Amino acid sequence: MTKKLFVKTFGCQMNVYDSARMADIMRTLGYEQTDTPDAADMIIFNTCHIREKASEKIFSELGVFKPLKEARRKEGRDLILVVAGCVVQAESDEFMKRAKFVDIALGPQTYHRLPEMLAKLERKKAKRLIDVEFPAVSKFDSLPETRSNGVSSFLAIQEGCDRFCSYCVVPYTRGAEYSRPLADIVAEARVLAETGTKDLMLLGQNVNAWHGEDENGKESDLSRLVAAVAEIDGIERIRYVTSYPSDFTDDMIAMHRDIPKVMPYLHLPIQSGSDVILKKMNRRYTTADYERVVEKLRAARPDIALSSDFITGFPEETDEDFRQTLDLVRRVTFAQSYSFKYSPRPGTPAAAMKNQIPESVKGERLEELQALLLEQHAAFNMRMLNRETDVLLEADGHRAGTLIGHTPYMQNVVVRAPQSEKGKTVRVKITKTAATTLEGDIVS
Repeated sequence: MTKKLFVKTFGCQMNVYDSARMADIMRTLGYEQTDTPDAADMIIFNTCHIREKASEKIFSELGVFKPLKEARRKEGRDLILVVAGCVVQAESDEFMKRAKFVDIALGPQTYHRLPEMLAKLERKKAKRLIDVEFPAVSKFDSLPETRSNGVSSFLAIQEGCDRFCSYCVVPYTRGAEYSRPLADIVAEARVLAETGTKDLMLLGQNVNAWHGEDENGKESDLSRLVAAVAEIDGIERIRYVTSYPSDFTDDMIAMHRDIPKVMPYLHLPIQSGSDVILKKMNRRYTTADYERVVEKLRAARPDIALSSDFITGFPEETDEDFRQTLDLVRRVTFAQSYSFKYSPRPGTPAAAMKNQIPESVKGERLEELQALLLEQHAAFNMRMLNRETDVLLEADGHRAGTLIGHTPYMQNVVVRAPQSEKGKTVRVKITKTAATTLEGDIVS
């Protein structure tokens, strides 16, 4: 009998990819995904530890399913609760103490062992299981073949980070940098293309540090990998995230000019516009370094749109440091951005720094920064008004007779279009703009 799997994902694109791969694993064991936990035989929570109080949010969410699990037990049926991801990795002891009704807990590097752990549970060889090791053999070697779940897909090419930014938990939860071999990535991309993917996002915690082996066993780089993926029939759009500013080579910049499938949109985090704060963050570049990369990118691809990440209220950030961030935003200009108040993560160097900034000050600075960024986002979108652009239609819109898609610049577009156009790239004239969404009509 087919069993049902419900997956809930928190956090970044890498977690979305990991959740999809766990669903692939469970599909080989006869589990089909369901949109409702009430119908599930197994529930997987894939967790994120980046934000403050992330674990508290997970415990709160999990608490909702404890009564459901108890009700199933009274009926003589099992509901298996699995918690995976970075919260488990970072707080494994505390997690297993508090979440005693969870059956399996897995770190982000061990979810390929889920079938083995499930078998132990079913044979009653264990009541609860946890695995937060960093295995010597990559999990990617043990995963089943993936398949596309739509016209847009994620593909992990690199994982882990060796940068050790002073505020970040990724090196502790994801481990050291690991780059998948070029041939493995191209093979997975080809399967995704054959099963419907047109827009492919290459993922890595530090994606442009990818240095996987080529067919001759020699290290390659991102520009060569992207060129190989671009040769695959069916792949129309290629993107990659997240980039580290000082890891760009001239070849990587040139691929934005030379490979038409590389979209004119790049997420390039800077975090702060103050060199003093960047040094305290252990970000290994200066604002001048960052702006030189931007200048080269815009010279290679003049229409490229940039997005970035910003943190306000980092320990010891002064009013002058924050003003320098605003000044950098005005100089560079961004089409989209993500900005957050600094939140201390246990075990990171920044959490132990003196002169932590009061929450009220963090909030005031974030509000001012977001107002400036939103102004830039709206201005970028406004320039699209009455222009034509290609839109890949990906999903149903909220209004009848509409579909939702993305421009090459990652702008959301609501398009008046019939269902027959879903999954296609169409030419659209933009008729309405806002800070976060565009609207348009197909050009006949």
